[in-house]
Amino acid sequence: QLQLVESGGGLVQAGGSLRLSCAASGRTFNSYAMGWFRQAPGKEREFVARIRWSTGVTYYADSVKGRFTISRDNAKNTVYLQMNGLKPEDTALYYCASTAIRTIVAGLYDYWGQGTQVTVSS
Repeated sequence: QLQLVESGGGLVQAGGSLRLSCAASGRTFNSYAMGWFRQAPGKEREFVARIRWSTGVTYYADSVKGRFTISRDNAKNTVYLQMNGLKPEDTALYYCASTAIRTIVAGLYDYWGQGTQVTVSS
């Protein structure tokens, strides 16, 4: 089993910044990559960003490219999502998740955290 715990969400004004953290524990060696997803009320869960543990190679959704940065600290088994230039449309419950393959499809992520709320006011 792999346990994921997110933190760092909150309320911020448009244009502001937040940094989310996701701490992994348990069977981390089975994880190929970590992803961040988000889900707004009434909408489907959408991919935000992904990072591969071994190489640090990243991939972003077009909607966040240039504003969000995903990074990882292998020694701490922790993944971060630095969010700058936040917009009201970024408001959502943000989840981190682990996958054993190279994918951005939510259904192919095996383990999920409980989510952390990000609210951006206009």
